[in-house]
Amino acid sequence: MNQAQQAQHFSEKALAANHILIVAHQNPDGDALGASLGLYNVLQNLHKSVTVIMPNETPSFLAWMPGADRIINYKEHPGQVQTAFDDADLLVMVDFNCSGRVKEMEQLLLSFAKQRVIIDHHPYPDTQLAQLVISNIEVSSSCELMYDVMSAAGWSAAIDRHAATCLYTGIMTDTGMLNHNSSRPETYHVVANLLGRNIDKDEIHKLVFHSNSVNRMRLLGYCLSQKMVLIPQHQAAYITLTAQELNDFNYQPGDTEGFVNYPLGIEGINISALFIERDNQIKVSLRSRGEVAVNKMSEKYFNGGGHHNAAGGEWSRIDMDAIVETYRTALPEFV
Repeated sequence: MNQAQQAQHFSEKALAANHILIVAHQNPDGDALGASLGLYNVLQNLHKSVTVIMPNETPSFLAWMPGADRIINYKEHPGQVQTAFDDADLLVMVDFNCSGRVKEMEQLLLSFAKQRVIIDHHPYPDTQLAQLVISNIEVSSSCELMYDVMSAAGWSAAIDRHAATCLYTGIMTDTGMLNHNSSRPETYHVVANLLGRNIDKDEIHKLVFHSNSVNRMRLLGYCLSQKMVLIPQHQAAYITLTAQELNDFNYQPGDTEGFVNYPLGIEGINISALFIERDNQIKVSLRSRGEVAVNKMSEKYFNGGGHHNAAGGEWSRIDMDAIVETYRTALPEFV
């Protein structure tokens, strides 16, 4: 099936379902939340019963998004999530394509015996995870893909201001305000259509990019002045943050969003890594420019994956020296 046919198939499944679950990945970002809540608002407008579930908390700088107050956080309410899974007959997995991305919710996903759908823009989807896999790695974001799918499904009239706000937010956050992975003309057609739905673009940018806490700004300053290390011979940089350092700055979920991109603003730096000790593991974020394939690096060394220029991973053991040495050793292979 081509994407338009897949969208029609998805429409048939959704309109026939009695109760729909929408689930995104652990540590949801703007794209995961935007695509999930964009779909949620549209399905609400189509008079469908729908629940949005996240494996853990929503970052505070995205909690204003229309519908975010209705999200069930599995970490805080596992019983409610179990009940929602028991009652649902369609599960839509958004912005991830393998079950491990939902962490503690993985078994719930795998044991769901009814219809499952994936809508995602990451490479190498697990095609065994769902009966319908709508995957497009050419688009800027899952939000762009979600807009395309809902339009092809015949739901354009149901994409109201609330849904458009969510989708626009996801596109802006996943592309760094259209700074990367945003060269396709089709992306701008989608943005134009969303703007045409009377969203408040300036307010969205203010809420997402210009409503930082003092602690977040001080943490960013600390990272850039004290923790950023340059490796000029490999055109590389990295930043490390320990759990104690996060605590010193009263870390809140989402506070380090985008920090990994800052070293790429230095002339001659083409790859950047951010290593954060959190939740008894080290979270890895990788970004690059040009031909440096950080998804391949993440797959090989950091138990992760992602896009060519943006990837993530994790280490289950807390050993910052070891993970930095692994990164340094791997650089000549990819740069």
